[in-house]
Amino acid sequence: MEILGKILGGTARVKIMRLFLLNKGKTFTTKEISKRSRVAPETARRDVRLLESITFVKKKGAGYVYNPDFKYSREIEGLLITSNTLDKDSILSHFKKAGKIKLLIVSGVFIKHKDSRADLLIIGDKLKKNHIEEGVRRLEAETGAELTYATFETKEFVYRLNMYDKLVRDILDFPHEVVLQAKELSTQTLKRP
Repeated sequence: MEILGKILGGTARVKIMRLFLLNKGKTFTTKEISKRSRVAPETARRDVRLLESITFVKKKGAGYVYNPDFKYSREIEGLLITSNTLDKDSILSHFKKAGKIKLLIVSGVFIKHKDSRADLLIIGDKLKKNHIEEGVRRLEAETGAELTYATFETKEFVYRLNMYDKLVRDILDFPHEVVLQAKELSTQTLKRP
């Protein structure tokens, strides 16, 4: 019980744990952990030392790697990875300043479907690349995974949809969830044969 009490010690630790769980076998320095998790360097160092003390991670070279022999691996993975931890409003909030979003679809990491071509599809008008990239980086920190995403202006998306573009079809024809959908991009539009 002492280990579990230490593990559930805050959002920074959860972000760091997700980073290791979604990148098993990959070694991270504390600087990389801080950057990828968007956690202050001192917090990253402190939490990694604590995670090492309970054997969640182990030292490897100049960094740390997830320890597959950790006593509560299955339980922690179930809690932090397989449960839905981000709701639609939370995802959408990361892109408030990204332009006039007409369609936002999540797949891959967000719905636990490893074979997806993209984790995010963002369609809209007057999209601001820097705000989209910032939103994606914040989501990466929360999920612990590097996200793949595609963005299109509405006109280009409709054109690609009508031309049966492989990327667009791969996202729409396979498991996904719609976070936001404007009326002009109706369900019939998206389900073209």
